[in-house]
Amino acid sequence: MYLMATIILLSYLIGSIPNSIIISKLVMGIDIREHGSGNAGGTNVSRVLGWKYGILVILLDALKGVLAVVVVARLHYGNMPFENATPFDDFTLVQIIAGISAVIGHIWTVFANFRGGKGIATALGMLIIVATVDMLVALGVFVLVVAYSRYISLGSIMAAIAVPLTLIIRENVFHVDIPGYSTLLPFIIGLSLLVIYTHRKNVVRLVNGSESKISFSKKKK
Repeated sequence: MYLMATIILLSYLIGSIPNSIIISKLVMGIDIREHGSGNAGGTNVSRVLGWKYGILVILLDALKGVLAVVVVARLHYGNMPFENATPFDDFTLVQIIAGISAVIGHIWTVFANFRGGKGIATALGMLIIVATVDMLVALGVFVLVVAYSRYISLGSIMAAIAVPLTLIIRENVFHVDIPGYSTLLPFIIGLSLLVIYTHRKNVVRLVNGSESKISFSKKKK
């Protein structure tokens, strides 16, 4: 039990690293949460500091999810502290738990008064390991939606919807035998709903037509 608690805590702390706040302070000496949309994520960094810094933040935030799943989860050894009633092997289940902890850390970071980002990049990093095919489809959806609409928030929401939808289609339409489907699906639906929930203000702005569009033009000094 102590080992599992350690894995959850370490994953949460890794997820809590506020990359957007650190980079905004290093580059412009500001707290990104006091500018733009007020969100501590890559999209807001793109608006305030420019798209290059935004991409850097997104990659670093995704790396947090990868580290939790690939590195921290490997601390597990021996038997699980509870009965594993899922179709996953113990290590895969530990990976899922570690990944969720990292996403929670990103959204409610202990290092910044529990005001973090929306979790999309960290969830992406986690799911690219756990559900690779479905995440690649979701990434394609994200790129297409952003390229067409210029709304990163809309792309993120549609990608979050695409992950469980792709899983359902692959299993039930194309009859792909996905290991642990019955357990993986509700987990991914829950994670997708969490990401969509963190975008609730963006949804309001999208409906009102006041959501900011991303620009790939060079940031003026």
